[in-house]
Amino acid sequence: MARVKRGNIARKRRNKVLRLARGFQGSNGRLFRTANQRVMKALCNAYRDRRRRKRDFRRLWIARINAAARLNGISYSRFMGTLKKADIRLNRKMLAAVAIRDPNSFTEIVSSVQK
Repeated sequence: MARVKRGNIARKRRNKVLRLARGFQGSNGRLFRTANQRVMKALCNAYRDRRRRKRDFRRLWIARINAAARLNGISYSRFMGTLKKADIRLNRKMLAAVAIRDPNSFTEIVSSVQK
C-alpha cells in the first residue's frame, strides 16, 4: 500500500489551532500541543460562559429593580406580582434600564401598579 503524505492537511489543522491561540502567553500561543490544550479549554469556557452571561445579567437586572422598587416603598416580589396582575408587560431588562436612566418614570410605573 502506498504511503500517504498528509503535509497540507496536517499543517492546515495545526495552523487553525495556532490562529485560535493567538494572544495566549508563552508556549500556549506558539507550540501546537500546548496551544491545542489551551484552545480546547478556552472553547469550553466560552460555551459555558455564554449561558452564564444570561444568568448574570438577569441577576443584575433583578438587583437593580429591587433597589429602585424599595426606594419607592415596595419589595421586588410584590412589585413584579402586581405588574403581572396589572397586565403591564415590561421585561426585567427594560425595567432595570428605566430604573437607572429615568427614576421618575420608574416611580410612575410603581404608582400605577399600586393603584
